[in-house]
Amino acid sequence: MNSVFHIIVRRLSTQQNHYKLVVIGAGCGGLACASKLAKKLPKDSIAIIDKNDTHIYQPGWTLVGAGLKTAEELEKPQSQFIPQNTTWIQSYANKIEPEKNLVQLDDGRKISYEYLIVAAGIEMNFDKIKGAVDALDNDPQHVISIYTRKYVRNVFNTLNNFRGGQAIFTFPMMPIKCPGAPQKIMYLAEDLFRRNNVRDKITVMYNTSLPVIFGVKKYAAALMEIVKERNIQLNTRLNLVEVRAKSKEAIFENLDQPGTMKTFKYDVLHIGVPMQPFEFLAKSPLADANGFVDVVKETLQHKKFPNVFGIGDCTNIPTSKTAAAIAGSNSILVRNLSNLMFGTNHPVHKYDGYTSCPLVTGYNKCILAEFDFDGNPLETLPINQAKERRLSYILKKDVMPTMYWKMLITGNWNGPAVFRKLFRLGGAK
Repeated sequence: MNSVFHIIVRRLSTQQNHYKLVVIGAGCGGLACASKLAKKLPKDSIAIIDKNDTHIYQPGWTLVGAGLKTAEELEKPQSQFIPQNTTWIQSYANKIEPEKNLVQLDDGRKISYEYLIVAAGIEMNFDKIKGAVDALDNDPQHVISIYTRKYVRNVFNTLNNFRGGQAIFTFPMMPIKCPGAPQKIMYLAEDLFRRNNVRDKITVMYNTSLPVIFGVKKYAAALMEIVKERNIQLNTRLNLVEVRAKSKEAIFENLDQPGTMKTFKYDVLHIGVPMQPFEFLAKSPLADANGFVDVVKETLQHKKFPNVFGIGDCTNIPTSKTAAAIAGSNSILVRNLSNLMFGTNHPVHKYDGYTSCPLVTGYNKCILAEFDFDGNPLETLPINQAKERRLSYILKKDVMPTMYWKMLITGNWNGPAVFRKLFRLGGAK
């Protein structure tokens, strides 16, 4: 109660407009970095800009869609995680002027900084698919998505009540956060159909914009075996562009033949939502040609503005947009920024691109994919993680959420590299 009171007082009473460090975004990356740096900097020298009252563990939305968690279990008050000795500015950023070291808020106020961390995340845009919003809002018995707080609540009921027909799961054009999620919910749905004794009445189809089922060869090979064993129809290079709810038709563009469309009838359609950078970032001098914060991938420092760093989904770091990537990179950012802040001559720390994608393939099975920038497996456990295992499932369902809440966003988790070193020292291959 006291910590919440102090945060409210700081929020209401602080009129300061200049900070040593400004962090845009109180999601996973912003909090992980701010929590670390709050232990190094004087009181109230850090401002965190984020309007949201609720913090959501988004990696758990797949589990909600499968009935393994409730949406409420994944949500906690944001005030619980704003680090002590920082100022929470409960607004949105709507403009960045890095030449002047300024961030403009949605209320018109300008905040100046000496150093900036951009951790703004990525924006979902269902409007890129014609008819998608109307179908999701008005026909949740047939059109669903795990990708938002609003729509994820409909997914399990729809899948659990489904008794026959064609179920199509889609993967959009990149970029997308958690690229494994659209097929995770497909595998869980397929397992659910078996448990409900209706699998023989259902065609399960995965239509992806990508040329492969997964970008890392080792895990792609394992997933292809699962697809074959479970009689899942895989169609590549198809991008969903329109949903016709009245006729239950999904229209896909053939990306190998631009402008050529293919129509599929559906009885259940799960939409992997298109995503894009937030407009205020895309229009800022910090952005690359695609609208993402343009950082050096190994150091997370901006290529043009050395007092600016970026982390997570809003950056152009060429790795999957996952909480695991933040776990692997947040300490790199903090150490490099600290070197700059305090004028130390410590070595430059480099991020290897580590990320993880726990590919849940059933109600008690999971492939734990871990890899680096180049798609090389970077596995933590001394076992073949491409194999479906109950251990990996338990890690995904029960262990990782606790680590997120207790360790990652509180600044106490730097990824599993230390465990890989321990296993290697112990003789594991």
